Amino acid sequence: MTDQNLQDFRTPALRAIRIERDAIDALEARIDEQFTRACEVIMACKGRVVVTGMGKSGHIGNKIAATLASTGTPSFFVHPGEASHGDLGMITSQDVVIAISNSGNTSEVITILPLIKRMGAPLISMTGNPQSTLAREAVANLDVSVETEACPLGLAPTSSTTVTLVMGDALAVALLEARGFSTEDFALSHPGGSLGRRLLLRVSDIMHTGDRIPRVAEGTTLSGALLEISRKGLGMTTIVDANGRLTGVFTDGDLRRTLDKNLDVHTTPIQDVMTHNGKTIQADHLAAEALNIMEEMKINALPVTDESGSLVGAINMHDLLRAGVI
Repeated sequence: MTDQNLQDFRTPALRAIRIERDAIDALEARIDEQFTRACEVIMACKGRVVVTGMGKSGHIGNKIAATLASTGTPSFFVHPGEASHGDLGMITSQDVVIAISNSGNTSEVITILPLIKRMGAPLISMTGNPQSTLAREAVANLDVSVETEACPLGLAPTSSTTVTLVMGDALAVALLEARGFSTEDFALSHPGGSLGRRLLLRVSDIMHTGDRIPRVAEGTTLSGALLEISRKGLGMTTIVDANGRLTGVFTDGDLRRTLDKNLDVHTTPIQDVMTHNGKTIQADHLAAEALNIMEEMKINALPVTDESGSLVGAINMHDLLRAGVI
């Protein structure tokens, strides 16, 4: 393929990007009293936000509903065609309806407006025509009009759908901040995602406990500690006193440094070569905190202690990897 052919692909692509970027820039002036009114209505909603739209507007509406739901505003999407055939029963007077239509006169959406009004659910519109039926019937109209579509034929919804999506994101973010929605709240609605695991998983959920903890008593020989490391497979062993309190750790790295000293592994007490006052973590801390400590200290395992310093568990990098924290 020649450079000229490549340029033929690039030119319309760059033009489309510029047109859509300009359309998004124009949205800033439309974050006005109508936008504020829409936010106030949703904040006062005792039910859920029901988003509806036909065709491409419906696809965008689906995403807006999903974004609202995942950021603290209970929401779902209803297809306007299906609403006329029973799904309207999913909407109650306690809900708020967001209806999306670029023309503001989409027949499937207009058909259900009287029923929405009759049940008393407030209507917010997102249209490209502030004089349309949909806009006039709404308590707040969010202007998503565009000067031109990125499609050179002016037929395929391109700029208009992009602008609508961005307006939906702006609405979701404004509501998120107004609600004081936190990263922990987000994690609770995304427990299966990597962010959810990082924000919800505790050290206690994945640490080794009981006989699975690599542990030797003070006075154990270096060779005895090496056997414990091999048996437990965490790349280290902890050292505890007679009361079960952690006094040190001995890792693969400590072993390499010890071998350089030509010590007798059968007679050297482990407390002579262990690392004193090493890093630890408590069981109720986030697993992500354990990961941060390991990465910062360039270590692969951590003892888990309680408030008194007693050993209660152990965790290593492989545990975090299996749990999806990494």
